Amino acid sequence: MTAGGALLARLKSVGVDYIFANSGTDFPPIIEGLAEASAKDIELPKAIVIPHESAAMGMAHGYYLATGKAQAVMAHTNVGLANCAMGALNAAAEQVPVLLFSGRTPTTEEGRLGSRTVPIGWGQEMRDQHSLIREASKWDYELRFPEQVPEIVDRAYAIANSTPSGPVYVSLPRETLCESVSYADLAAPLSVKPARATVYPDALAQAAELLASAERPLIIAQRGCGSAEAFEALAEIARDWAIPVVQYWAVQLAMASDHPMSAGMNPSPYIEEADVILVIDCLAPWSPAVHKPRRDCKVIHLGGDPLYSRFPVRHFPSHLSLVTDVAAGLLGLRSLLAPLRTNASPSIEARRPLMEERVRQTRARTLEGAASDGGPITKDHVSLCLSEAIQGHDAVVLSELGCPLAPLTLNQPNSWYQEPHSGGLGWSFPAALGMSLANRERLVVATMGDGSYLFSNAPACHQIAEALELPILILILNNSEWGAVRHSVLGIYPDGYAAKANSMPLTSLSPTPDFVRIAEASRAWAASVTDAADLPAVLQRAIDHIETKRTHALVEIRVKP
Repeated sequence: MTAGGALLARLKSVGVDYIFANSGTDFPPIIEGLAEASAKDIELPKAIVIPHESAAMGMAHGYYLATGKAQAVMAHTNVGLANCAMGALNAAAEQVPVLLFSGRTPTTEEGRLGSRTVPIGWGQEMRDQHSLIREASKWDYELRFPEQVPEIVDRAYAIANSTPSGPVYVSLPRETLCESVSYADLAAPLSVKPARATVYPDALAQAAELLASAERPLIIAQRGCGSAEAFEALAEIARDWAIPVVQYWAVQLAMASDHPMSAGMNPSPYIEEADVILVIDCLAPWSPAVHKPRRDCKVIHLGGDPLYSRFPVRHFPSHLSLVTDVAAGLLGLRSLLAPLRTNASPSIEARRPLMEERVRQTRARTLEGAASDGGPITKDHVSLCLSEAIQGHDAVVLSELGCPLAPLTLNQPNSWYQEPHSGGLGWSFPAALGMSLANRERLVVATMGDGSYLFSNAPACHQIAEALELPILILILNNSEWGAVRHSVLGIYPDGYAAKANSMPLTSLSPTPDFVRIAEASRAWAASVTDAADLPAVLQRAIDHIETKRTHALVEIRVKP
């Protein structure tokens, strides 16, 4: 079999369901391999044409979030890999495993099957193609010989899925893929198992003792709990021990928003009072310039890489660092805390009424602020209306500078995802496509700002949604500007010249395109809303369309800048 065909067959054997691919002139051995395997009745991953590589990376990201299974992306030499770079940065920041492959322009000019045949064979050559994404990759390699295929696929898969997980990259020279050799057993089990981190029991027991002895403990979570069982474990810990849980800049839901200890998004005032803080898998658990823990506060970090060693500058106190898969760590912590509760009962019951009242007031203020006052539509109000529209549905909401988490009522794990902290825009739309591909029966709602929608290569994403019949709901919260940039300027220069200008430089996106017509070009159901009173009905019509027609829908909502 050709190395190209063997590569595809081995990917299926190790657990890859889909190859999200944008083909190029380096793909003939891959395409021939697909046809060869089909002719020989060899099971392969399903290869899908994705007309832009950033969408391919976003779909692999979303599919993993929905299933926990790493997928493959194949790109065209250096130019396709360059388009993958932003998605690789997003996956690396969020510890999402992706098996990324791209062709490498042929090395030889003649004399071998696969040698250069067109001018781009010269134009696409680089001395170090891997440098395009090396900082976002856990491991990278160039396939040298066809007989390496099984071991290289196995190693790539194992490293990508080891704690902490993340993307890996392999370049594929065309001449190598064109070679044919005999392979013993491409369907054999994975030969290299991923390495999973497990915390030392003594260290976890020390964390339990610190939390049990605390007068004002606090939990800060950012990236969920790792599993549905661990989601329940954290809810039990917070309830039984009366510990507030703050989800500061959460990218995954760690606790139901209506839980009596779900303390919102802002660490203040809890962080200023806390004597023990448990940080669960947080890249940046608070803002050092704004939030000031007590000097005597003990801080525990728990996660697959609790110190986030990939990032050069990150200094948050960590008196106890627990290296563990998050789910395993939380389940172990719940077990160790249980026998300590009796002795800690007086402290627990002393703080419970205060914490419950604070949480209640915070939630009440959030919902009151999100209600419509008859003026321009706010993002918070869109969240509130969306929350009501999806009640009773098995739904997941993705937000990329779109609907804020605070006004939503969500009480199930895996029901909320925010844009990666790497800030690579255009993530929400293709990630939602990947999630829908994994489970077409679930209502997947991608919410985003107008700038994020433009970054997503929207026509390509709409084409994918139509071609694959993925019934997602897209909400564009259109304020005709780079709102995050404007808020950042105001945060640093609140009384500066830019703040006083009639139009802040480098922030306007006006005039925005007609987003409804862009969606309609791919036969999507689409509508635009400018009045808050119309929003609930339009959202309901969009959901009804998805449930009955099973095609995607878009709602553009004009919101307050």
